[in-house]
Amino acid sequence: MVRSLTDAEGRVIAVLLGAATANERERLRRVGTPRSTYHAARRRAYAEGWLRDRYVPDPGYFDYAVVTFAVLRPFADRVDDLADRWSRDTANVLSWTSAQVALGVFFHRDQAAATTFADQVTDAKLASAVTLLAADANGPTIPVYFDYEGLWTHMTHLEGNLAYPTGLGGRRADGPEGPTKLTPHQRWAATELVRRPFEGEEHGRAGHLVGPFGLPFSQQNALRRGWVTHRVFVEPSVVPPFQGRSADQLVLITGSLRTSARPERLFAALTRECRVFPFLFVASHGRLLLGALGRGTAGGATADTTERRPVMATLQESLEGIEVVQEPVASFRTVVDHRYDRLLLAKGRA
Repeated sequence: MVRSLTDAEGRVIAVLLGAATANERERLRRVGTPRSTYHAARRRAYAEGWLRDRYVPDPGYFDYAVVTFAVLRPFADRVDDLADRWSRDTANVLSWTSAQVALGVFFHRDQAAATTFADQVTDAKLASAVTLLAADANGPTIPVYFDYEGLWTHMTHLEGNLAYPTGLGGRRADGPEGPTKLTPHQRWAATELVRRPFEGEEHGRAGHLVGPFGLPFSQQNALRRGWVTHRVFVEPSVVPPFQGRSADQLVLITGSLRTSARPERLFAALTRECRVFPFLFVASHGRLLLGALGRGTAGGATADTTERRPVMATLQESLEGIEVVQEPVASFRTVVDHRYDRLLLAKGRA
């Protein structure tokens, strides 16, 4: 029999996913359980691999001007080759592969590097279909970046979100020439912060103990200034169902924006009227990539029947040439798992 999350565990996951902007008192208030229950559920969430912490650098502050998102339909006999190529590329911070689709995220120094990467992907002939979005890291092109709080808040019936949507980059407001340059010491402090979860693993430190509590001043400053962001990510393939429902289907949608369409209006319609909360939303050069988790049912339970606007009809109002890929999350292999330390430790890469 499949184990289900308790109500407290479900709420703790939802609250921790928006943890970057909340203190402990606010989290306890939202969870609505005794402190001991909250801490026990939090420890269990990390021990079971449901959650993991990462420190995500803002690309612009570290001289990465472009973030490339790659969605490929790999040939059946080239999946392993694709995974190997991406894992050896230090520009790659995330890659998921299945027999049907591969998703990769790459940080590039400039558009020329992104173009070179695109040419290499095409020339390698690893896939029957290739979709690449090269997003400006200093613009508002990535408003949602692997943020699962919206879905979990909705599933657990909590009121409002703490941080959703959390995006990536967009620091152009620092000045006409882009983000300010970090001093060597500031860059060192940020690098140490990004490495913190992995050093914790090496030293056997429990996952729930690598958060920002008790950090040195220089690392607290990196968080406060927005050079690095503390994030909590969920691993949907291992999280038990909650009240008979599980976010066990990964949906990737790509399309071209219609002439009069605005990405922000589409996002608002999806979240407010469709009750769909994308964990990934990227709009660049007239193209859009959307990632969402679909909710299946477990144990014969009935799915959420809340009245909502049809998703496809909403998408069609803003997009054309829509392609949809849906795969069970359990079918994906995580090759590179939010490894931003690869970027900051890389030497001499264009």
